[in-house]
Amino acid sequence: MGWFERTYNRIKKGKKKIDVPDGLWTKCVNCSEIIYNKTLDDNLRVCPKCGYHFYIGARRRIEITLDKDSFVEYNSKIYSHNPLDFPGYEEKLKKGEQTTGLDEAVVIGEGKLGGKSVAIGVTDFGFMGGSMGSVVGERLTIIIERAIEKKLPLIIISGSGGGARMQEGVLSLMQMVKTSSAIAELKSKGGLYISVLTNPTMGGAMASFASRGDIIIAEPGALLGFAGPRVIMQTIKQQMPKNFQKAESLLEHGMVDLVVERPNIRPTLIKILNFLL
Repeated sequence: MGWFERTYNRIKKGKKKIDVPDGLWTKCVNCSEIIYNKTLDDNLRVCPKCGYHFYIGARRRIEITLDKDSFVEYNSKIYSHNPLDFPGYEEKLKKGEQTTGLDEAVVIGEGKLGGKSVAIGVTDFGFMGGSMGSVVGERLTIIIERAIEKKLPLIIISGSGGGARMQEGVLSLMQMVKTSSAIAELKSKGGLYISVLTNPTMGGAMASFASRGDIIIAEPGALLGFAGPRVIMQTIKQQMPKNFQKAESLLEHGMVDLVVERPNIRPTLIKILNFLL
């Protein structure tokens, strides 16, 4: 019997209540296991019981992917505004900054991976669901163009709940074409693009840059697609198959190349780079 069960039984039997500080434990949303936060962090925020992959931010993602202290961030000096005067947009941007510590939903730069130089971009679901506005599209295009210029392999790690950002209207939708065109240019020059898909990668992100990798890797259980399963069910009034739009299903149908657990993504990327470069 674990600490949590013993404590619960004491409280249930009317014995003296034990105060437990907040922020020490996390309940797995998949299996309901109560996990000590240090254990969860040490396991790269993967549930040790069922393997559920929790969200992690862009900077932590870069830290566990690239060689230690090798990342050099590109400061693009461009920031989101409110071109359509959409109500509440500035407040949402400020909330995203407070939640993630980022000034937008993507971090870009260069680093080393297994000793090899790479260009990398990571979108952060914690910033407005990782949605893509004009600044996100511009920054991704910058890193793609830098990969072309410096002949570096490109890695983009995606996490987006909705893709294009409705608060910017057509300016947001244009980023799908912009990033896709930049990737097409990278491929025409013989560049390598590895796309890593995390939970969730949906909407305009999946319909543009995220699905265009030469090699596409997904984390287990990641929800991947354009419209979500609930939207599709409401539209066609039919029950979706089991694991519909999950990474494992897309692997089975040839839409992704590998499903890799988070602790193994870095060594897998290193093997790919060593094999292809």
